[in-house]
Amino acid sequence: MDTEARKLQHIETVLASDVAAKGVTPGFERFFFEHSAVPECNLSEIDISTSLFGKSLDAPLLISSMTGGTDKAEEINRNLAIAAQRCRIAMGLGSQRAALEDPGLAQTFKVRSVAPDILLFANFGAVQLNFGYGVDEARRAVDMIEADALFLHLNPLQEAVQPEGDNNWKGLYNRIEELASKMSTPIIVKEVGNGISVDVAKRLSFCGISGIDVAGAGGTSWSEVEAYRQPNVIRKRIAHTFSGWGIPTALSLIQVRSALPDLKIFASGGLRSGLDMAKAVALGADLCGIAAPTLSKATHSSERIEEELRAFIEELRISAFCTGSNDLNDLKSAKLRKCFDWSEV
Repeated sequence: MDTEARKLQHIETVLASDVAAKGVTPGFERFFFEHSAVPECNLSEIDISTSLFGKSLDAPLLISSMTGGTDKAEEINRNLAIAAQRCRIAMGLGSQRAALEDPGLAQTFKVRSVAPDILLFANFGAVQLNFGYGVDEARRAVDMIEADALFLHLNPLQEAVQPEGDNNWKGLYNRIEELASKMSTPIIVKEVGNGISVDVAKRLSFCGISGIDVAGAGGTSWSEVEAYRQPNVIRKRIAHTFSGWGIPTALSLIQVRSALPDLKIFASGGLRSGLDMAKAVALGADLCGIAAPTLSKATHSSERIEEELRAFIEELRISAFCTGSNDLNDLKSAKLRKCFDWSEV
């Protein structure tokens, strides 16, 4: 199956099937903020804006990479980008591999005309560096969409259970380091829903990258997505086996932030409210990514996405207010309590 057809199947599967992780949660429910009954601040004056890679954002919110490479994806990306522009937040495009292979599909990723001001991330799979990709492809991906930064996504589990999977991951750290040394564009390495461990994060930081998106377990499971695509019963069972695989998002975030205090760290994977965002910020996230909450709405209109995004932003603002935080720096210091202990933390 070619890349374009696979991307369409991915969209249809996520929209039609229960592809949430099973038996694992992102972990934010294990924490609660100490409520301030006298917050000593004005809700309307709370500043949750931030800046990253030279772009100003009204909130530390990212529409995480989802799709591209099909006619359906073009509509989705356009609606997402319009909403991101209106809300002045960041957006990542789905893997651009399809358009790098077939330039005729580039239009399905191009959103700058409707989102001239947003922080925009290009994207392709890091494993493609083992299959002929390099500086030329990275620059083409960035130039294609006039991106501000580049995501290299890590998806070894998805590739392992995918019929068309690329499974040679040897020597990838060296190739990432080589690419980072030759690119002026910031490179952020991200998982796709199984988390990043401290050891991996440290090795990636030595490669000269600009940030890490831990993208932990507890949200969409891409092994579940691939299970629904599998025609073979045994291969389907194997893919379902890993529906709960991975490091919960909150745990991955805590550990990676502790190990790498000066690196830009993003949190995605199962964030389902602005309260989850607030907890992620308090745990050390510079940017918070959401995907599933916006996908179904993106098939309808940009207005429906915008409503969802503004709800997230208002929930974040109220979380700051009820902890007595005037801005994100205050929120990072807000008292976040554990509902019960995690011995691993």
